[in-house]
Amino acid sequence: MLETLADPQLHARDMIVDLPHATIGRLRVLGNPVKMSDTPPAIRSAPPTLGQHTRSILRTDLGLSGEHVRALVEARAVGV
Repeated sequence: MLETLADPQLHARDMIVDLPHATIGRLRVLGNPVKMSDTPPAIRSAPPTLGQHTRSILRTDLGLSGEHVRALVEARAVGV
């Protein structure tokens, strides 16, 4: 596996992407295998940490009030 991930062709095709991560520093992730010349895909961020976007999703996507979100967090019904 290590030999495969070190292959120069994988790096030349941006199949291994090095990203900053909130808790571990740098994180190597797999790049997008689809390569399009006019609209090239990009890996913009590392995967979120557990609960990193919970408040935003509850407020923005589900329309819950700040008070409702606080109550869910205090009841340990959601992780943040």
